[in-house]
Amino acid sequence: MIENSKCECGHQNPVGTVLCESCGKPLFEDSQNDADTPLEMRYDGVARRSQKEDPAIIDRIWSFFSSVKIAIILIFLTLVGASLGTIFVQESTLINLKTTEEFADYYEETYGTAGLIYHALGLSRTYESWWFVGLLVMIGTSLVICSLDRVLPLYRALSKQQIRKHLQFITRQQVVYTGRIEQEPEAWVAAAAQQLKRKRYRVWQEGSALLAEKNRFSRWGPYINHIGLIVFLLAVLARGIPGWHMDQYVSLYEGEREPIPGTNYYVQSDKFNLQLYKDEELADNQKGTNVVKLYETKAKLFECIDVCDDPTKEPVLRQVQQHAIHVNSPLQYKGLKLYQNSYRQHIRLISVHPSLMDTATGKSFGSFDLMMDNPKLTYDVGPYKIRLSDYYPDFGFDDQKRPMTKSREPNNPAFIFRVSGPGITGEEVYSYFPLPNASSKDFQESLNAAFKEAGANTGRFTFKVANMFQQGKMEGVKYSEFSTFLNVRVDRAMPYIWVGAAISMIGLIMGFYWQHRRIWLRIDDGMLSLGAHTNKNSYGLRADVASTLGKTGITVTPKELDNRRNVR
Repeated sequence: MIENSKCECGHQNPVGTVLCESCGKPLFEDSQNDADTPLEMRYDGVARRSQKEDPAIIDRIWSFFSSVKIAIILIFLTLVGASLGTIFVQESTLINLKTTEEFADYYEETYGTAGLIYHALGLSRTYESWWFVGLLVMIGTSLVICSLDRVLPLYRALSKQQIRKHLQFITRQQVVYTGRIEQEPEAWVAAAAQQLKRKRYRVWQEGSALLAEKNRFSRWGPYINHIGLIVFLLAVLARGIPGWHMDQYVSLYEGEREPIPGTNYYVQSDKFNLQLYKDEELADNQKGTNVVKLYETKAKLFECIDVCDDPTKEPVLRQVQQHAIHVNSPLQYKGLKLYQNSYRQHIRLISVHPSLMDTATGKSFGSFDLMMDNPKLTYDVGPYKIRLSDYYPDFGFDDQKRPMTKSREPNNPAFIFRVSGPGITGEEVYSYFPLPNASSKDFQESLNAAFKEAGANTGRFTFKVANMFQQGKMEGVKYSEFSTFLNVRVDRAMPYIWVGAAISMIGLIMGFYWQHRRIWLRIDDGMLSLGAHTNKNSYGLRADVASTLGKTGITVTPKELDNRRNVR
C-alpha cells in the first residue's frame, strides 16, 4: 500500500514529493542554513517513479534507465564503439570482396597482424554488430524512460498551479522581495498585474495573491529534443529492415546488363564517356598530363515483371528509367539511387558475330551473335542448328593439363558447339575460341583434329569472324574499353532521420532561447511577499520584477532582489 505525505494545507502528496503540489510548502524539515537557501525547483518538487523507496523489479529497471548518469555512460560507450569502427576501413566500403575469407585476407595483407585481429573481433563490421545496435537500443530506451519519468509529473505540476502559495515557498525562491504596502492590497495587485501583462506575462489573480507566468513552453524543449533523438535512433535502427537500406556496388562493362542484388531491378551500361581536359585548359604544371574532366555512364534501369526467380529462363524486363550518371548526378527511381563511383580502363570482349563456314570453299552458311557472358544455348544459322555443349569463360588448364575455366569472367572464352543439319548424321562437334592466344589456338586446332579422328566431326565446318580487321578496327566484334563502378543506394529511413534531426533542433532552440519565468506574490496584513523563479537567466527575471515594482511605487535594484547573493 502506497502511503501519502499530507501537507498542512490538507493536500495529499505522493511519497517522494519534495514540495507540496498545492501550496508549495517544503515537506521536509531543513536545518537553519538549508532553510535560507533557494528551493530546488527543477521538477517543481514532484514525485517521480524512479524515486520509489521500495521498488519492484520493473521499477528497478525503470530507475536504471531513468538515470542521467547511466545515459551518459551509454553515450560514452557508443562513441568509443563508433571510434573503433574508424580505425580501419569497414567491409561495406570494399567493392570487390565478397566472402569472409577474402575479407580476412585483405585485412591481414593490408594492415598486418593488427588487421587480422581487427577482422577476427568483428570490428570490420562495427556498425552492423549486435553490440553496437544494442547500445543504440539502450540509449533510445533511456531517452524514453528519462523523458516519461520527468515530463509527466512536471506536466501535472505546471497544469495545476495554485495562485496563492505558502510563504515559505515564496521567500525561498531565486528572486525575493518583502515590504509593506500602503495601498489597498487588491488595487496594488491589479496594478502590478497590468505591468506584468505589458511584459507579456500571463497573469492569474486571486484576491491579494497573484501568479504571473511567461514562456512555459520552453520547459518542454528538452523533451521535444528527446523525441527528435528517439525518432532519429529509430530511423537508424530501421535501416536493418530488409529493403530499407542498401549500400553496395555494381560493376558493369559497356553494353552489359546486370541484376542489382536484393532488388527486382537490372541496370545496363549503354556507353561510358570519358573526357579529359585539353592542355590549354590546364595550369602550366599540369600540361601534358591526363586530367579527368568528366566521366559518366549512360545507363538504363529495368524492372523485372515476369520470370524473375528462375535462373534458367530469360527474365521479362520493362525499362523504367534512363539517365547519364555522373558525379553528383545519380539515376533515381522510387528511392533507388545509382551513383557514379569510379571506372577502370580495361578492354573486355562482349560479343562476336561469327559465321559458320565451309572449310573447303570458304562459303558462309550464315552468322549469329555470340555473347561472351551468358551465351544462348541454341542458334539457327541458315539450314543448320548450332547447340552450345560446353563453355569456358576464362579458358585455361589445370595441373593435369585438362581444360578448365580460371574464373567466371569472360577474359578468354572458349566454346564447344554441336552442329546438326543437312548432310550431317547426328551432330558434329567443333571448338571455337573467339580471340585465341598462342596456347589456346594450338589447343583449338588439336582439339578439332582429335574430334575428327574420333569421328565426332568431318572437318567440314569452321567458325570465323569475316573481315575481323578493317582499317585498324575490329569488325564483327563488340568490346568494352571501360568498366564502370556504380554505387547502389537505398535509404528509406533517411527522411525520418531528417525529421528526427529537425524535431531535435526545434527542442534545442526552445530550450536555449526562451526561459520559463514565474512570479508569485501575496499581501498579508499589508505585507508584500514576492518570489520569482526561472530555469535560467535570473538577471532578466530580476530586471522584470524590479521594473514592475518600480512602476507600482517601490524602488529597488535588480541586484537587491537576488536571494542567492549571500549564499556561498
